[in-house]
Amino acid sequence: STFLRATFDAAGAAAFAVIRLAGFQYKVVPGAMLTTHTLKGKEVGDTFEVDDVLLAGTATRTLVGRPTLAADEAVVTAVVESHAHAPKVIVFKKKRRKGYRRWKGHRQAVTTVRITEIAVAAAPDAAAESN
Repeated sequence: STFLRATFDAAGAAAFAVIRLAGFQYKVVPGAMLTTHTLKGKEVGDTFEVDDVLLAGTATRTLVGRPTLAADEAVVTAVVESHAHAPKVIVFKKKRRKGYRRWKGHRQAVTTVRITEIAVAAAPDAAAESN
């Protein structure tokens, strides 16, 4: 299968995709920065391909997965930018007039990811013309 490896198709339309990463769905374009729950086993600077591509396309062509697209239809490549903690969330419990107060804080571990490339399979007629 022939891929349009650029971030734009032949008509100049930007590529986009809907991916599932760490249990959440994101609409992404090349260059997008995502902050998601920690990706275990990924180090800063690691490049990886997202397995769960739910939808991908351009302004002229869209591929919809049932439920996901195969690897020969669309590939989303990303790089890990950083590992950090999200801002603190305060959990405060109180029962009035009883002297009961509990104060706890929590910081979720997060990973920042940059989408580097979205490769969408070329349309069958476009592949025939390029040969």
